Amino acid sequence: MSDGKEDAIELLRELAELATLDEGDPQSFRVRAYESARHGIEGHAGDLRKLSLAELQKISGVGKSTASKLRELFDTGRVDKLDSLRKKHPASVVALMRIPGLGPKAIARLRAELGIASVDDLKKAIGEHKLQELRGFGKKSEEKLSAVLARLAKDGADRRTPISVALPVAEKILAELRAVPGVHRAEFCGSLRRFSETVGDLDIVVATDAPSALMERLVALPVFDHVLVRGDKKTSAVTRRGLQVDVRAVKLSEIGAALLYFTGSKGHNIKLRQRALDRGMTLNEYALAEVDGGRVVACETEEDIYRALDLPWIAPVLREDAGEIELAERGALPALIPASAMIGDFHVHTDLSGDGRSTLEEMVGAARARGYKVLAITEHAEGLAMQGVKRDALTEQRARIRAMQAELGDTLRLLHGVELNIGPAGELDYDPAFRASFDFCLASVHDHFDLDEAKQTRRIVTAMEDPTVDMIGHLSARMIGGRPPIDLDVAAVLEAASRTGTALEINGALPRLDVSADVIRRARGSDVTFVITSDAHHTSELGRMDNGRALAHKAWLSEERTANAWPVERFLGWLERRRARPSGSVALS
Repeated sequence: MSDGKEDAIELLRELAELATLDEGDPQSFRVRAYESARHGIEGHAGDLRKLSLAELQKISGVGKSTASKLRELFDTGRVDKLDSLRKKHPASVVALMRIPGLGPKAIARLRAELGIASVDDLKKAIGEHKLQELRGFGKKSEEKLSAVLARLAKDGADRRTPISVALPVAEKILAELRAVPGVHRAEFCGSLRRFSETVGDLDIVVATDAPSALMERLVALPVFDHVLVRGDKKTSAVTRRGLQVDVRAVKLSEIGAALLYFTGSKGHNIKLRQRALDRGMTLNEYALAEVDGGRVVACETEEDIYRALDLPWIAPVLREDAGEIELAERGALPALIPASAMIGDFHVHTDLSGDGRSTLEEMVGAARARGYKVLAITEHAEGLAMQGVKRDALTEQRARIRAMQAELGDTLRLLHGVELNIGPAGELDYDPAFRASFDFCLASVHDHFDLDEAKQTRRIVTAMEDPTVDMIGHLSARMIGGRPPIDLDVAAVLEAASRTGTALEINGALPRLDVSADVIRRARGSDVTFVITSDAHHTSELGRMDNGRALAHKAWLSEERTANAWPVERFLGWLERRRARPSGSVALS
């Protein structure tokens, strides 16, 4: 049985979301209480299920009411308050919350006055221009919402589930299924295993001797809203957030073939099947076998199947039919940048930022535990409402960092950095002299998301040309499945990054994964430099660097073009030369 942490986090996340709808205010006391409790739970180590009501209340942010709900969850598997909120605000209404430009108060009015209770209802009302008649909306609001919905549809975000939602669900289901007697192995496959930023559905393959027990446990999981198909070989169910989960039971001897079949993209699998036919074999979800006679050639492991097809093993994230099979034939597959190559993290917040949840000392300790040689502390700059840090507080932090550095010696190099806000015209926080006093500066877009392509591109390029900006953070400012990316001339941005030597961040936070794999691929053949970061706001989030490495691997990025995979001396030399560059010039690596 799990320690209850993930179940508690999901409960509090859903309660906060539904309370926002219920009270019409994302900053209400109740919503903030749930969020505060969730942050406390995220930082807690140990088995929550074993804690008494009083012990739960000792966790930071967890009050008596929340502790009671947690105990109710652990003791009964459900929470009355959550059930009542779900009835009042069904999943179709919650989906409206994920549309940029629609807040809880607006949704309440749309429901009350126009009967809108789903995204489809909203699209229909916009098509009939009903929002123009609603006080507080009007023609301009209707046009903006129409444009947002069109962009979400174009990106597939209106039909697919973000990886930030799908991955935790998959991991929770796998943990439950692996505990079923008779299960030898359980893995998720499909686009999630390929580390795609969104998934259409979730494929899970399980090697088991007891398929009936497996499926019985599956359909009883509280994450599901309803079951579509139930059988011993395949069962399909839909989660409360609308994600379809298909679970297939196979023999242990077939697990390799099943993983291969249900992981690769359609194009990748077609090429493998053709490759098999060219060699007198057939390939399906059960085995690679000879056409004549049906003798099984390989089925137990993916490696065996690739080897029998005269190929090295191809990592799941690469199986997109993007030239990886041809590279494999030449022995030139891109390698995953190993965790050991990461010298440090260069986008980290502490509790000095309004949304940070770990102290400076805790972040430094966690970075040392990960073996980092360099760490940049980058609080939000003052221009970011509610979260930004004033100049005096940053100056005080710098003194603390310098004192810590004296104690650390050569074990960990601390850089005092800052995350600047890029204004609509490319302006930055603070004056140039104060910006130049930082060891490392990244600059990010946090507002004015609806500017046109020319203006968005100009603001990014202007920021790049400022000599104090070392890196552009989360370039597109997207939130996968929520906020669409800003409009950018990517070619112009990449040219400016190359010209100025400004690095682009690969942000490992699952809701962002920004820059995208597509942007990294478009930079092939250039000398654009990338930096993989966690954008951590808590010590537990430093592990998001692994997501950034997976994204870099998917896009075929090499260590040579990843600055924090360089030796420390090379990285610091690059940074020093950047600091000495005039405005708009090239900084050589």
